[in-house]
Amino acid sequence: MRVLFFLLFTSNFLFSQDSAYVRDVIKELTTKKYFGRGYTKNGLKKASDYLVKECKRNGAKPLFGLNYEQPYQHPVNTYPNKMDVAINGKKLIPGRDFIVKPSSGSVKACFNFTKKDSVTYFAENNSVKCKIVLQKKLTYSVGTKLQLNECEVQLLKSRFTDEIKTAKVNVEAKFIPEFNTNNVGAIIEGENNDSVLIFTAHYDHLGGMGKNCYFPGANDNASGTAFVLNLMKHYAKNKPKYKTVFIFFSSEEAGLIGSKYFVENSPFPLSSVKFLINLDLLGTGDDGIMAVNGAILENQFNLLEKINAENKFVKEIKKRGKASNSDHYWFTEKGVPAFFIYTLGGVSFYHDIDDVEKTLPLTKYKEVFQLITTFVNEL
Repeated sequence: MRVLFFLLFTSNFLFSQDSAYVRDVIKELTTKKYFGRGYTKNGLKKASDYLVKECKRNGAKPLFGLNYEQPYQHPVNTYPNKMDVAINGKKLIPGRDFIVKPSSGSVKACFNFTKKDSVTYFAENNSVKCKIVLQKKLTYSVGTKLQLNECEVQLLKSRFTDEIKTAKVNVEAKFIPEFNTNNVGAIIEGENNDSVLIFTAHYDHLGGMGKNCYFPGANDNASGTAFVLNLMKHYAKNKPKYKTVFIFFSSEEAGLIGSKYFVENSPFPLSSVKFLINLDLLGTGDDGIMAVNGAILENQFNLLEKINAENKFVKEIKKRGKASNSDHYWFTEKGVPAFFIYTLGGVSFYHDIDDVEKTLPLTKYKEVFQLITTFVNEL
């Protein structure tokens, strides 16, 4: 009987943690169709539509009344068109040779530069300012403000051995004061519906920079989005202990805007939440995982460590204290017990054009999945 139970459990678990499904989700969300799941070419809306479709397909009910989507607005600076920079007469490749500071405004001018220090150059042409900064790595972000008649171009230092003397810059910014986007949420009823368990991930990324350059965001955070979808698939077939909510936030990269909006407009009382697990950067795991808030939630962290010690799922579980580095933060501020879990080691691509699906190893995906599902079952 024990052997039969083990075989049934193992078969059910292997079916539930469908790593092929996860790989397919990551591959889909990182294609050019979604253009970095950002603010141009309708990337965020296309990603949202895809998530709604997957929620329905996986048998989860809408979280917001009859709707899976929770709409809201926020300001954002975008670059939908011109993104042309030439240094010392040589045309550069967006994303590979350079990025622009995301608050930069529209600039179309030629500049002669003055060197300020070993990595910084300044120029001004008819009240239009341009700054060039040499960087060891190009790390893009999202801007919610606009600097008129100013542009900062960040160059990959390893590609520029000569002094920067001239630049021809044609960058077109489009500031949107009220960009429309939405969170996506779904729910699966549990054995005990008085308490709520929440899994979250942000589905947005950095979008694009110009007409052709986009940031795929495989690890950050198509990996976490796929992980939460797979948890949804698992609990649709294995009734959860508690009412289980799955939330996909947008605009995390713009400053945790989506999660802040949700916390301020939650469709259920946050006092009913037993625990929340926020998942981001889930594509590696060679060196274990990090549990943000692990240092302040000692009982829950001890349980997580105990489970891992008994099963040897990951090499190590490290812990941090409170941090405002992802969407768990606003829930923590409201007193909701939460872990933010991300994997450690492996590939290090981050906020760049090289964070792609084909190099994402998913090293410890299965083990982290089993660790988390075991943890919430024993809470």
